Amino acid sequence: MTDNMLCCGDNLDILRRYVSDEAIDLIYLDPPFKSSRDYNVLFQEQNGSRSRAQIRAFEDTWRWDQGAAEAYQEIVEAGGRVSETMQAFWKMLGASDMMAYLAMMGPRLVELRRVLKPTGSIYLHCDATASAHLRLLMDAVFGTDCFQNEIVWNYGPKATQHGGHFQRKHDTILFYGKRRRPRFNQLYGEYGHGSLAERDTRYKYEDKDGRYRLTTRRGSDGAKYRAKVYLKEGVLLHDVWDIGIINPTSKERLGYPTQKPEALLERIIRASSNEGDLVLDPFCGCGTTVAVAQRLCRRWIGIDITHVAVTLIKNRLRDAFGNQVAYEVVNEPKDLASAAELAKQDPYQFQWWVLGRVGARATEEKKGADKGIDGHLYFHDEPKPGRTKQIIVSVKAGHTSVGHVRDLRGVVDREDAQIGVLITLDTRTKQMVSEAASVGFYSSPWGKHPRLQILTVQDIFEGKRIDYPPASKTNATFKRAPKAKREAPENETLRFQENQSESELE
Repeated sequence: MTDNMLCCGDNLDILRRYVSDEAIDLIYLDPPFKSSRDYNVLFQEQNGSRSRAQIRAFEDTWRWDQGAAEAYQEIVEAGGRVSETMQAFWKMLGASDMMAYLAMMGPRLVELRRVLKPTGSIYLHCDATASAHLRLLMDAVFGTDCFQNEIVWNYGPKATQHGGHFQRKHDTILFYGKRRRPRFNQLYGEYGHGSLAERDTRYKYEDKDGRYRLTTRRGSDGAKYRAKVYLKEGVLLHDVWDIGIINPTSKERLGYPTQKPEALLERIIRASSNEGDLVLDPFCGCGTTVAVAQRLCRRWIGIDITHVAVTLIKNRLRDAFGNQVAYEVVNEPKDLASAAELAKQDPYQFQWWVLGRVGARATEEKKGADKGIDGHLYFHDEPKPGRTKQIIVSVKAGHTSVGHVRDLRGVVDREDAQIGVLITLDTRTKQMVSEAASVGFYSSPWGKHPRLQILTVQDIFEGKRIDYPPASKTNATFKRAPKAKREAPENETLRFQENQSESELE
């Protein structure tokens, strides 16, 4: 296992195949459930078949089906406290969507406990829909003695007002340790102006950094020492976190419907890990956990079920950190044979993978209703403000012929696009090449670009790309993540507390 991994696939399979016992320092997960949130804004909907992970392309639905029944049977037959808890859930819930959700979460939480270090922590993010059920399941997997906090994330009222209940303004984050006392870094918030703390007589010393008091601490070796506590360092953070959702106009907002604020993940990562530790997010979505872990000098593993999300995370890392991030991508095709196997197993995942390799964005339409368009690239090659130009991409996993080139030409004309690209697993024929060449060129300030282009998957493996104005100067396909700011060393911003509260040592 390398330092950083970005994995595409069912997280249960990835955990079992790639993550060793007691390797992870911190886990954060936000598994989706029925919560009226639209997960399909950036992701394709499912076709008729259903993945056992139940959330392919982040469709926000968990249904009782054969996959859920098999997961339930597996965890019940394993015996023990988790088995007993799942059987109790069955008596209460029966073959319901909630039971399907718990049947899928059960074995995943068992695996997450396996990979967590003895000193490690897990933060499970949930809303009111399933938080009570998940608390019982977490107690069964980790033990009630390992419960640390039920954190309330107060994100503020939602924009829409619902009738019949109070306005909702918080999520719940369940914080457990692998053991009763996980490693923990105590965090501090700022004192309010004019607070009693400002008049605290204990802060009777002062140096160039401000007023401070002296306290007794215990280091990781158990030895006591005297430490300065500065007034400006603030008050101990409690379990209600007032962190607003991302403003729609914020540079941090990438257009992902359930994107969490970096400030939320930063607080979790700072509290329960140190620089160099390994952080895991098994439902990593648009990659906020991964991006914050990288910025805070942690190692990381991110897992998502779809190549669409993996593409989004790759773009986010590149925009935020340039080419400074080294990571391995797991479970994506490495050669023509593995690409063909992916196309055979799951044509839509193959399509999303291909689009990601050429920097295109999947069409936001239901499967089967793409009107000949599988993906887009957008670019600007005129002086600002200039209109947005588009490249239409069609992906074919089966046999291709000159008819597909003619069809793409019609789509390009219909959509008033500048360039059309056919990407095929098959080979090009002379007739296809001739038909594409007859369409002519699109002219930009950087030269001429064929209006119809044909790339094979083998071309992509060999490094060939779509011919259009330079991406670094013109590409507008994905919203760019802001550049990551350099973080100060943590010993300048955090005070470490090794399993004891300050009051225990004073």
